[in-house]
Amino acid sequence: MLLAIDCGNTNTVFSIWDGERFLATWRTSTEHQRTADQYYVWLSTLMAFQKIEAEITDVIVSSTVPRVVFNLRVLADRYFNTRAMVVGKPECALPVDVRVDLGTNVGPDRLVNTVAGYDLYGGDLIVVDFGTATTFDVVAQDGAYEGGVIAPGVNLSLEALHQAAAALPHVDITKPQRVVGTNTVACMQSGVFWGYVGLVREICARIKAERDRPMRVISTGGLAPLFQQSEDLFDDWREDLTMHGLTVIHAYNLGRSQST
Repeated sequence: MLLAIDCGNTNTVFSIWDGERFLATWRTSTEHQRTADQYYVWLSTLMAFQKIEAEITDVIVSSTVPRVVFNLRVLADRYFNTRAMVVGKPECALPVDVRVDLGTNVGPDRLVNTVAGYDLYGGDLIVVDFGTATTFDVVAQDGAYEGGVIAPGVNLSLEALHQAAAALPHVDITKPQRVVGTNTVACMQSGVFWGYVGLVREICARIKAERDRPMRVISTGGLAPLFQQSEDLFDDWREDLTMHGLTVIHAYNLGRSQST
């Protein structure tokens, strides 16, 4: 079975894929000092708790935090007797082209989302990922990654507002009942929520105008369901978009190795 690992700046997600479905998905905070042994103790405990007796034979990793990759590779080698496939490394091929400026490094999570989006929805997509950063990725008609937009993440914006203004508290993001708040928390929540609704709508509209053709907008990431509540921002949302992309990339590389 496949262990798919998506390591972001804030959280790391582990999913077990049996070839047809995800048996389980777990999330932990991203800490670059966490060792392979610690990962294994945490993971094996959760597997035992959920009575999952899967034999991990393959591991694939997507990481926006380079320092954690070493220990994840040690985890795969020491405890699962396999070499981890790492998205972005030369030995991990992608089933789509990457059309960006020469020398540009594209975040592996954005490439994985592109692969997943094209596999599930076809081309002419805008993939909006609500992570530590809010990213917009353009998927061409033939599935190629053609660039995108990076904006500050929702929680990052709230944290910056709290830290920079002494009188403003830390608040959780939620959809406010009214636009005009009558207390500080409601004012902040309205500003962030409706501000990001406007940001998403405007950026997507400008991408569509620049491309001059219809494009579907797909959302993913932790806060995607919250913004899915607003007015027709997205055509669909997928909680497991990145993990699905990892399974597609793994299957593509497995097919290539078997054909050579």
